[in-house]
Amino acid sequence: MNDTHPPTTAAAAAAEAAERLIAEYRALPPGSDRKREIITELDANAQALPFLVSVVADAAEYDLARVESATVLRVWPPDDPDLRRRAGRALLTALRDPEEDLVRQYAAMSLAPYTSDPLVAMALDSTARADQDPLVRDSARFSIKEAHRLQETGAGSP
Repeated sequence: MNDTHPPTTAAAAAAEAAERLIAEYRALPPGSDRKREIITELDANAQALPFLVSVVADAAEYDLARVESATVLRVWPPDDPDLRRRAGRALLTALRDPEEDLVRQYAAMSLAPYTSDPLVAMALDSTARADQDPLVRDSARFSIKEAHRLQETGAGSP
């Protein structure tokens, strides 16, 4: 077999997949459920993390895409310290969105890996104690417990 194309590395393949899916996402109408599916397909693709950070922070984005993005950022927090800080801050932005209780709930649940940022830790503590929505409060409490578990095991460190 005579292959004239250079071999593709796993990182290059992941980057190509992310670019293709992100382009498809951006071409979809605002409320398309395919957006949520695309976020799910980007799960564990480190090349897509900056895009997911932008989705979760954007109040104009489809709410279920923001929920999925928050979930991916919880499960796969960025290793890069700057991107990790931006992800935590994006989740804080979503947590403060007064229009989207479901997004707020998932943002609160997803903040555990980001509590090394004092702003995140303070906001999470405040949310756990005083948020008006009981589901958001409970999600923040879950995240605080998860953050402690991650710190004890060393699993939450970048």
